[in-house]
Amino acid sequence: MSETTASVIAESTTARGRRARIALRGLQVLLALFMGIASAVPKLIGHSSAADMFDELGWGSVGMYTIGVLELAGAVALLIPVLQSVAAMAFIGLMVGAFVVQIAAFDAQYAATPIILIVPFALIAWARRDSNAELLRLLRRRA
Repeated sequence: MSETTASVIAESTTARGRRARIALRGLQVLLALFMGIASAVPKLIGHSSAADMFDELGWGSVGMYTIGVLELAGAVALLIPVLQSVAAMAFIGLMVGAFVVQIAAFDAQYAATPIILIVPFALIAWARRDSNAELLRLLRRRA
């Protein structure tokens, strides 16, 4: 392979990699906005749609506020580079729980939503997995 061909391949890989990083970051921002605004805020302000659902579950306002705080914290963590993979993995766990609740308590009325959201969270968790090593280094330094 000639030097020119090698440099063109390297440049195209870099450009593609940059576009992929930008797209992934955009996905993280969109998911953070969705989880923070559309999902957490109604719970945190005690909107009737959220309150009624948690009352029906028997979890009341404590469960509603707890889930709302977890969603808001996860949304913020999705935007912090060292926490992004851990946040995505935590959201996968939260979505599995939401799916189970939808199946068990609500006749699967909105069961597809958490299953669909698992896919982009898994992509983020995998693509940003290097941040887990950095987080471990930071935690070990503090210990």
